[in-house]
Amino acid sequence: MKKILLIIPLSLIFGIGVAQVKPFISTKVFSEQDTLAKFHTVSGERHGASFFKKHDFPEVEYLPTDQLTFDKYHTVDVMYHWYEVWAKQYPEIVELYEIAKSYEGRPILQMTITNKKTGKDTDKPAAYFEGGRHSGEITSSESILWLTQNLLANYGKDSEITHLIDSKAIYLRPQNNPDGSNLYLHTAQANRSTVKPNDNDRDGLYDEDPGEDLDGDGILYQLRKKATTPEELEKANYIIDPAHPAGKLMKRVFPGKGEYLMYSEGIDNDGDGEYNEDGIGGLDLHRNYPENWRPDTGGDLTGRGYTQNGAGEFPMSEIESKSTVMWMLTHPNISVVNSMDTRVPMHLRAPSTSKAEERMYPSDLAIYKEMDELGLSFTGYPWAGDVYETYATRYKVNSMTGDPLKPTPLFGHGPDFGYFYYGTIWYGDELWNNGAMKDYNEDGIYDDYDALMWDEEENEGNGFKSWTPLTHPTLGEVEIGGFHPKFFGQNGPPWQLENWAKKQALFNLAMAKKLPELKVEKVGVKKISEGEFEITISWKNIGGLPVALEQAKLVKIVQEDRVSLTFDKELTKGYEDAKVKIVSPDLYDKTIYTGYTGIGETKSATFKVQVDGKEEVKGKIRLSSTRGGFFEQEFIINK
Repeated sequence: MKKILLIIPLSLIFGIGVAQVKPFISTKVFSEQDTLAKFHTVSGERHGASFFKKHDFPEVEYLPTDQLTFDKYHTVDVMYHWYEVWAKQYPEIVELYEIAKSYEGRPILQMTITNKKTGKDTDKPAAYFEGGRHSGEITSSESILWLTQNLLANYGKDSEITHLIDSKAIYLRPQNNPDGSNLYLHTAQANRSTVKPNDNDRDGLYDEDPGEDLDGDGILYQLRKKATTPEELEKANYIIDPAHPAGKLMKRVFPGKGEYLMYSEGIDNDGDGEYNEDGIGGLDLHRNYPENWRPDTGGDLTGRGYTQNGAGEFPMSEIESKSTVMWMLTHPNISVVNSMDTRVPMHLRAPSTSKAEERMYPSDLAIYKEMDELGLSFTGYPWAGDVYETYATRYKVNSMTGDPLKPTPLFGHGPDFGYFYYGTIWYGDELWNNGAMKDYNEDGIYDDYDALMWDEEENEGNGFKSWTPLTHPTLGEVEIGGFHPKFFGQNGPPWQLENWAKKQALFNLAMAKKLPELKVEKVGVKKISEGEFEITISWKNIGGLPVALEQAKLVKIVQEDRVSLTFDKELTKGYEDAKVKIVSPDLYDKTIYTGYTGIGETKSATFKVQVDGKEEVKGKIRLSSTRGGFFEQEFIINK
């Protein structure tokens, strides 16, 4: 049935800036857009040493071309360019809007893809996919961009994608932290947080000790210094790893047992003996969710409780995480989510603070495990599972001590919010793997040795800078080198980009195809006696997910599937004198509550109606499911 798409701006409801799309080029000139500026500034002011020379990387596309390809990484502005192009090109299935403004005032754009002629997005089962939460983990945003292009290009051509867009809604947010992404792609800085100033080392100063590009190549590599003095030898905790014949790799050992000291490229700006320990920002959007949040390090006055580094001042203290949570809560029709990062690689899910068997419903956990296997079938990642156990103990033992690794909690984590608070399938997948493609030495661990071997074998050695002498302003003679932090460490070389973006996007697409879908099989009108009729509707969940996980029922994020009838008000006005009376069910609201429709389950609901008079009567029957969708059909009672 055709419906009118009614959009009510969330800004009127929750104060979030959701509205029709606005041009992404603001009247405010940001530092990367200022062609006359010699420095990249953060937050429009010089706080600490946070003003850096702008840099263009050959791995990045800074201006849009005529055709979108995935042989380079794309800036926020280039991505937004394509989203605006697609909004104009596919108006019948695309809605583009500004969900919020970032800390620096940049638009955070989001796209809804659904066939508007088949109903509004909130009347359909839905999935939500997000990238760019961590500023330097840009492969995640590229996967959202790839998925968006794939959906739009194949609508009307691929039958499954066409059905998906006709019957479901897909919400896509490519950049949830545009400030951080712009800093990452225009400067040598390699942070993973927002750019909001933060006192990481708790000395009362903000962002006062970031890294510096000492050799002017635009990349912050590592520094190694040979220990010579007694004080240096006492602290030295690295040796040249004998596993690699060229002596490129460094191996960590206990202090006093090494020959080298290691630093990140830069200087000790605040003179506290630590290098680059208080860089730009530091607040972690993936520790800022409201589920099981804990205060930042130093926030526990007993000194004996759990804390969480980067957690923020309070849950959802950051507009970027708040905009995600508030969007979700106003769209409870969403059953599947993936908010992605880099790098492990892993399909990462709840629980983050406990064992799955202790806190998850068995039927929900079974669905998650099926999704784990589905993900691995597309990506081939070495791991899929929960944060608390699988992620924390994936290498089994501590490489330095040999002690077995124990489960480790993460607080305020997205997957926990997604399952325990929001009651949905929610992943926080980690893309890319530092080039550790194969276990070359067959030690059961994918580590820097494997990454270096692959880099030399497959990447022409471009991921590693050989150690080169450098005179440091305070450390003296050092060597600079190591893995490329941006386009090998956190993200792959560009020739690997589409491979990783695509296979992750295909998993997300496969999850979306499993969304619940209630198909109405029959609407019937049956005369049972003079003036009495039965109105019956039957439906089946032909999707791959139930309309509600058990956890969703527990936290009441979804309502029961329910069926109701409506007639013209003149026909039902008055009780004794009404021309049309719904006599069954015998409830005041005349709604039939049918529970939650499971996978493959068929249900039905029957109303008994009394009709006074001989003329035909028109009515509507409605099937409403929070996550299964909304159906409405007209029927006629003909006496």
